[in-house]
Amino acid sequence: MRRGWFLPIAAALGFSFLYAPIVSLVIFSFNESRLVTVWSGFSVQWYGELFRDPQMLGAAWLSLQIAALSATIALVLGTLAAVALVRFRRFRGRTLFSGMVSAPLVMPDVITGLSLLLLFVAMEGILGWPQGRGMLTIVIAHATFCTAYVCVVVQSRLSDFDRSLEEAAMDLGASPVRTFFDVTLPIIAPALVSGWLLGFTLSLDDLVIASFVSGPGSSTLPMVIFSKVRLGVSPDVNALATIIIGIVALGVLAATIIQLRSKPKSGQA
Repeated sequence: MRRGWFLPIAAALGFSFLYAPIVSLVIFSFNESRLVTVWSGFSVQWYGELFRDPQMLGAAWLSLQIAALSATIALVLGTLAAVALVRFRRFRGRTLFSGMVSAPLVMPDVITGLSLLLLFVAMEGILGWPQGRGMLTIVIAHATFCTAYVCVVVQSRLSDFDRSLEEAAMDLGASPVRTFFDVTLPIIAPALVSGWLLGFTLSLDDLVIASFVSGPGSSTLPMVIFSKVRLGVSPDVNALATIIIGIVALGVLAATIIQLRSKPKSGQA
């Protein structure tokens, strides 16, 4: 009897610990009062204030552009690195190459941000590029560490890949390029999508590295939110967080529905 009650209670406490702060944030985003901890009535005025704040909207748009570009660049570089590590197991410098690709996974963000800042300053002094710090330097910095995460995701998928499918396609006359696009790419597509989404999320969430390599007029959304929170949590930040939570929830719901619908098809095949 005791064991029967223990698991539900432990699960309830665990989920409360994880999601109670999020529920509280969503509730207080509809608070009429400016004080985020004192409920004074239902209102959506802070959502209106949010959409009338050009600084917040500009930072959100800039962060979305940087995240999309960084994830795309990281997807290309990470996939190429994963293919090289999985398909070419013996080449000179493989251990060094593997270590350099994986190093950003364990490198503290402060070290990564500082080293990239020094690199950009040195390149500007020697080559004259990039001029100053801004969106370009943030994209390069985010693509640098996102490539490592994409490489790990794609590498794990390629390791389990059945090479006989590619060999069968080439035995039937397909060229290596066509085999890659018609056989390899569709099979590893879920890993590519997962890698892109992981890179997009990491870039959108980054604060430390962006703070090092950004310049005037290129503040990302986490930087703007952090500067606002330092002066006290404002209700429009709660409204923005609620919108982001809603978008993420819709994405998870859509992915779950697609996954559930794909199961009968795979079973029939």
